[in-house]
Amino acid sequence: MIRLLFLTLILFATLFAEDIKEDLISTTDKKNVLYLSYENLPSRVIKGEIFSLTIKALSTVEKFTDITYELSPLKGLELLSYFPVRQEKGMYYYETFYFLVNGNSAEIPSITGTLLDYQEHIFKKAYLSSKKLEVISLNPKNDFSNIVAKSLDLVEYKTTSYDAEHNIIVFVATASQANISVFKLQNVYKQGVESIEESYFDSKITYYVIIDKKIQNFSFSYFNTIKNSFINLTIPIIVDDDSVSTQSDLKPTDQSRQRLKMAIAASVALVGLLIVFWRKKYIYLIFAIIPLIYVAYIAVPSQEICIKQGSSITLLPVNNGTIFEITPSRYYLQKEGSIENFTKVKLKNSKIGWVKNEDICSY
Repeated sequence: MIRLLFLTLILFATLFAEDIKEDLISTTDKKNVLYLSYENLPSRVIKGEIFSLTIKALSTVEKFTDITYELSPLKGLELLSYFPVRQEKGMYYYETFYFLVNGNSAEIPSITGTLLDYQEHIFKKAYLSSKKLEVISLNPKNDFSNIVAKSLDLVEYKTTSYDAEHNIIVFVATASQANISVFKLQNVYKQGVESIEESYFDSKITYYVIIDKKIQNFSFSYFNTIKNSFINLTIPIIVDDDSVSTQSDLKPTDQSRQRLKMAIAASVALVGLLIVFWRKKYIYLIFAIIPLIYVAYIAVPSQEICIKQGSSITLLPVNNGTIFEITPSRYYLQKEGSIENFTKVKLKNSKIGWVKNEDICSY
């Protein structure tokens, strides 16, 4: 009987010890080693705005591999950076996500951070709850370009004659923290994108707009998130006689220089001829012949080239440029110039366009 009681006590002691061990292990597992907090939490955002959200992370574990994040389903927001931009400051990690506001209502998603420590084969998690955002919808004027940004700047521009009633403006603009792809103007005859470089940090767009010849200054606006106000950008209409040249040369230029060069060359040739008649030395003819050759070269009318049937004639010499005519048959058009991979042609309605060199007939 005593022996049975002794064995029973040993069994209970063993089970009690196991329970204590499990409790200690459970307590150790539940110990926090990762702490998360919001560093900049916006309460109000603007529809169409790109904003940043920074999380401050602190780990009490000295050696770990990485911290990863999982976001709950988004409401009224589009995540632009799946992996956050990380900055280390002392013991803290500052993780910045970028979001685009695309809904009339929105909330910051709940965020789960996971500490990965492969050396000890453990995973630790921390959690931030979701937060509602106040979304402001703008009430802009008719000149609004749909852009909400930290900044939007005109880099280059050029205005040329499009037809008897319209001018065409081609301009390059850069933007910071903006959804540049939604750029669009109102109350214009025609418009479109020629090229675009999208990034939520810095973006760039080459855009064209066709306007009435009566307009002397063309303006549009965007909303500046730093100044919290609408900013106007104005392009003075200075019509260039030359047609759009290249995407990297869009500013107005003085086309009278070519005529001036011809006049100077002709003057040099005339002086050379006078010297020949005066000195009776024909070696001086070289001073007349070379300038005359140059004048003749410039004065020679543009050659005609053959364009294949079904070729696209674009507004600018860029790939995937705006097409304003497709040749229904073989075309013979006047060549106005060329750059790499493109030839500038003058259409029968006197408009200027660009055609790819591969679309020129091979004789």
